[in-house]
Amino acid sequence: MFTDYAKITVKSGDGGNGAITFRREKYVAAGGPDGGDGGKGGDVYFVVDPDSNTLIDFRFKKKFKAQNGENGSGSNCYGKSGQDIYIKVPRGTIIKDAQTEKIVADLSKEGQKELILLGGRGGKGNSHFATSTRQAPHFAQGRRKRIRKRTNIRIKELSRCRIIRISKCRKINSIICSFICKA
Repeated sequence: MFTDYAKITVKSGDGGNGAITFRREKYVAAGGPDGGDGGKGGDVYFVVDPDSNTLIDFRFKKKFKAQNGENGSGSNCYGKSGQDIYIKVPRGTIIKDAQTEKIVADLSKEGQKELILLGGRGGKGNSHFATSTRQAPHFAQGRRKRIRKRTNIRIKELSRCRIIRISKCRKINSIICSFICKA
């Protein structure tokens, strides 16, 4: 079955929250804040796959979500960044925003990779907010939420070569077909 149109929902990953922690050790008099930053959320990419020629993969799986970033922790430890998601589409695919009908990407070259959604940025830990007057901040920056977008995917090029049949003349038929395929 040939599928040339699909509606899918893509989500980028959330960033991780910054941590609110304080350094507490037995023989350290002035501990202070040591909250780490949250990790970055995963991005959403569309990649041209030379082996596929239809959008049949999107018939049953319609939601794609990148991984969220992890929260920061104590000892100024950063959270792990979320893994990016790569969605494979055939060559000649047009990606449109479902609400505005604006073309987001035109994937017509082999091996082309387009960034569609950026992941959320991780929040800053409380060690970033320590100053000489505010030595023990009891707050941290929150994460940035992910972006959710509904997209329409369409293949713009249905066929590269059309076979023209001229009755009972195979030599002319093959010459015309080879000429059209080169164009």
